[in-house]
Amino acid sequence: MTSSPADRDRSDDPFAEVGDPVLAVADKRRGMVAVAGAHEYDEAKTVGVFHVTDRARRRLLLHSQHPVNAMAFHPTLPLLAVGSGEYDGGYYFEGELLLLHLETGTALSLIEHHLGRQVLGLEWLSDQDLRVLMAPPDDWKDGQAHEEGHIAVVRRADWTAVEAKSLTGRDLAGPRVPAPRPDHREAARQAVARLTATRTRRHHTSRAHG
Repeated sequence: MTSSPADRDRSDDPFAEVGDPVLAVADKRRGMVAVAGAHEYDEAKTVGVFHVTDRARRRLLLHSQHPVNAMAFHPTLPLLAVGSGEYDGGYYFEGELLLLHLETGTALSLIEHHLGRQVLGLEWLSDQDLRVLMAPPDDWKDGQAHEEGHIAVVRRADWTAVEAKSLTGRDLAGPRVPAPRPDHREAARQAVARLTATRTRRHHTSRAHG
């Protein structure tokens, strides 16, 4: 997992480095959008964070070890929670809960266990509370492991002070609930298409008045 800032756009299409959009989440208050994308023969392991107030301009790029399934901007702090993970094909549901600092570009992997958990959903309930939906740790003798999961609410007084590998199994313990795995590709593609169209219109308008 790595992240990097962007000094300038590398092409006319700021979303090109992300790939085919798989998930898009907007923060209207900050005028930002996070887009997870997949490249050819790869899964959704790249996340771009963009400013979209005047034109789409990439601010940060995050590379995840696992496919990205969920993202959520913190309501007040400059943070983006990113949930990733996948089934290993034989036993475990591995993944990460990443916390990306939008000002410094620092990205932390928060789950203590070396295999992590496949994170399926994220929602900030308040400044201090993050609700996390996860797949079960494994599917051993568990016929519903691919349709159900566990939900936990993790509370921290200051999420900017949270350290890597600091979420324990106790933090992530929670009740068993239905855990659908929806496909967000079409909605993400439409969101990026709208942003691209708006950027193109503004570019032409500025040139016409230049």
